[in-house]
Amino acid sequence: MPPAYFHALGDGRYLASRATAGAWNPEQQHIAPVMGLMAHALERHHGSDQPLQVARLSFDIFGTVPVGEVGIVVDLPRPGRTIELSEVTLTHAGRTIAVMRAWSLMDADTEDLALTPAENFPAPEACEPWDAAGIWQGDFIASLEARRRCPAPGRAQAWLRTPVALVDGERTSDFARYVGLIDVANGLTLALDPAAAAYPNVDSTVSFFRQPVGEWVGLDVTAYIGPRSVGLTHTLLYDRAGCVGALTQTLTIRRTPSTA
Repeated sequence: MPPAYFHALGDGRYLASRATAGAWNPEQQHIAPVMGLMAHALERHHGSDQPLQVARLSFDIFGTVPVGEVGIVVDLPRPGRTIELSEVTLTHAGRTIAVMRAWSLMDADTEDLALTPAENFPAPEACEPWDAAGIWQGDFIASLEARRRCPAPGRAQAWLRTPVALVDGERTSDFARYVGLIDVANGLTLALDPAAAAYPNVDSTVSFFRQPVGEWVGLDVTAYIGPRSVGLTHTLLYDRAGCVGALTQTLTIRRTPSTA
């Protein structure tokens, strides 16, 4: 396995390694590490003096991208001292692949006001090891350590981590590494058999009320499959200390040719 998902080439260009190979097609990049790379690029653009914290990321996925070179551009449509909107565009061979819009909000002490409802989410040690690579193809899935339990049909509670660095030679935050794993949520419940139907997501929207820390990514996933080729996953996100936010993904349901 390569030591990193991406190698920095300079001037906003990155070369994807085979470790990014996707679950639907191993010749294409899995969008999860791409999302992590975009979050990483946003943090590098802002630098260490950024007085704000990212509260929401929305990703629109325009199409697939081969395992190869990508470019990133960061814009600031709405600068501000307490509220700011950033936009990150990822391209391949001149074609837009994904756009991330990030709302960043003021970072101030509200510890005395903090509230998180009671939770019932298992620790990593309470979940069984899961061989995701036995179900899903691609080196990205093979690069993950996964633990999972399924309390009901369409439900999954899982923990993920990886020894593979996000970007070779560049320091990456816990936040960027975390974002680089969460897009596997739609593949955790196995609400549909991947051999019978594909269900990639066309977007991902994630809101954080606390910044995640540590190497483990916890996902409490509920999947919904509609009657007209559209699905949805809703996922509560966790680190070791508790809930940090929520993720939604809109799915396009495609029967495989052999089952159509």
